[in-house]
Amino acid sequence: MKQHPEVNEVQEFLEIASDFEDPLEIIRESLSNAYDAGATEVVITIRDSAAGSDIIIEDDGHGMSRDDLKSFFDLGNSRKTDSIGHKGHGTKIFYKSDRIVVDTAHNGSNFHAVMDRPWEKLNEKTLPEYEVSETDTRPGNTGTRIQISGFRSGEGFDPQSLTYDKIHHYLKWKTIAGSTAHFFDDSQREMEVVVDLDDEIDDTRDQLTTTNQLTFPREQLQPSTGEFPATRMCKHYPPRKIEFEHDEGSSTVEIVGMIGGKDARNELPTYGRHSVQFGVWLAKDHIKVEQINEVLTHDNEFIHFFFIANCQNLELAANRGKVRNKASSLYKTLKQELKHYMTKIAEDPWFKEDYLETRKRAQLRRRAQSQTTSLEERLESIDTNGQFKPTNRSEVLLALERSNNEADNSITVKEYKADHEVPAILLDDDTLRTSHVYVELTEHFEDDYPLGSADTILCWSYGDIDILREYERNGYHGGDVEIDLQDNQIIYHHEDRHTVDIITVSDRLAALEHQPLTSLD
Repeated sequence: MKQHPEVNEVQEFLEIASDFEDPLEIIRESLSNAYDAGATEVVITIRDSAAGSDIIIEDDGHGMSRDDLKSFFDLGNSRKTDSIGHKGHGTKIFYKSDRIVVDTAHNGSNFHAVMDRPWEKLNEKTLPEYEVSETDTRPGNTGTRIQISGFRSGEGFDPQSLTYDKIHHYLKWKTIAGSTAHFFDDSQREMEVVVDLDDEIDDTRDQLTTTNQLTFPREQLQPSTGEFPATRMCKHYPPRKIEFEHDEGSSTVEIVGMIGGKDARNELPTYGRHSVQFGVWLAKDHIKVEQINEVLTHDNEFIHFFFIANCQNLELAANRGKVRNKASSLYKTLKQELKHYMTKIAEDPWFKEDYLETRKRAQLRRRAQSQTTSLEERLESIDTNGQFKPTNRSEVLLALERSNNEADNSITVKEYKADHEVPAILLDDDTLRTSHVYVELTEHFEDDYPLGSADTILCWSYGDIDILREYERNGYHGGDVEIDLQDNQIIYHHEDRHTVDIITVSDRLAALEHQPLTSLD
């Protein structure tokens, strides 16, 4: 007897909804649905509340029929064939909420659907239900409004952490709002995208308005007249379709991109680590998926490039975060084609001779200016202070050597290893002594080093005496500490008694110059 394998429906809904950790994925799904519904405008509103965030998506598309609405709630029953959402998974992220309400007008009918406590019921191992009512609506009245109330944010998500800049970056890097399809298809229409955040989330502006099309910064082939003339240089590389054969058949990759300096790249909507967001991106549905910077030769910094390579035969993970078919012949051949294409881009005389040479000359000029400024500051510092003052450990050791000219005893550095916890071995009156080295004595305590690891602490000066007295009052590493500045010693009591000598180089130089220092104690 033949039997069909069974599916635990509740568990499937629960696991797929759980796979979508980033609540911003609601926006990606909604924008694609709105575009597919023929919308010219979509408005996304996010409100923060004690019970969870409320997310409202409204578009002016042609709405959903009763069957479309059924697919919206069903799993794996999408009516789409090859665009985002054809797997019927994406809208299941809406189930991580207290309530879903859909109002959609289609062909003179308005369908009102409500699903209460979907996330709570799934976690109780119950399949949530929804109720649909139908009423007449005015002719020509179309569009869809979806309200998700009490959204259960993923771990680490806080609506308060959202900003317009962060959402703008997400829109342009992860959703149809950053689509490159319009470069290859003149019939791609423009859709306005508006995001409205609660003032308590971000009150820096009233709304964010953009479109569903990625655009590059204005092209500028010639250097600027400023100090660093390459930073605003920018060249566009027009859309290019490349067909290629592989073991599974033939595919097409559609590439478009730009090369630009820092100021040009800054005009792109990026958030967070700006520099890591450039290079070459693989895309599907003309939406970026992941970087493939290895197609650039090692002598070219990826940061100069921003190219998007779209291939509809790529297979993506359920959350669209990764390419799944990397072991396929298609993927390997695609990489070879992209490497060949990007090598030709990198050989463009404009890139090699105009842009890079301009940038190189500016960098050399900047380095020379920096060195001159540094030397001038050092000379000015010496003239102003009239005396030497170290700024690092090596200069403390240099000052120690100078102090030996007239000091009562000679202390020489026998060994110095900067990367060791106890970096110096000193020869003091024919005795080898292990020593920490600091500009100020307080740094030893701030670095939290143990007091028993060396015989001596060599420093230029004590630093803030009040800080040292705090350690005396509160103890150090579980023991009592006494800082005797008269005898230049630290006595540490913790099971045993340990004494560390303090050598203050400024005192030794003051004696040399017959300039008695003010008492430090």
